[in-house]
Amino acid sequence: MIVRKFHEDNAEKVSAMIIHTLKTSNSKDYSAEDINALEKQMQPAGILERASWTHFYVAEEGDDIIGCGAIGPYWGSETESSLFTIFVLPACQGKGVGRKIIETLEQDEFFLRAKRVEVPASITAVEFYRKLGYEYKNGIDRPDEERLYRLEKYR
Repeated sequence: MIVRKFHEDNAEKVSAMIIHTLKTSNSKDYSAEDINALEKQMQPAGILERASWTHFYVAEEGDDIIGCGAIGPYWGSETESSLFTIFVLPACQGKGVGRKIIETLEQDEFFLRAKRVEVPASITAVEFYRKLGYEYKNGIDRPDEERLYRLEKYR
């Protein structure tokens, strides 16, 4: 497995991997309506749009994209960044793929320049991020109105 920068021609495969993951892994924590709304955002055009303002990476095994993740500025800040769109194919979860993606994002210039990094964590993934040192923002240990946990790490 390698983790490398996203290329525009990866958008279709990344979109399909994310949608499969949403329907398989996240559906136990989110309603069909929530999953459908996210599926609309994660179409290839949405992936390309996100990649236009973040540093977007893919985890690849052979010709298959098995994971992805992105990092970008937190609301335009020079001293804060945010992690986005972190997904691992269900068959590859628990095998170190997500950890390798996070390690790669934590070597990116957006992470290295930041004093604080935030991640909007799904109910499904909150414990994964906590194991990697991300803590509840302002001590709030419940999902917000978007049904996401806000986690952060200070450097």
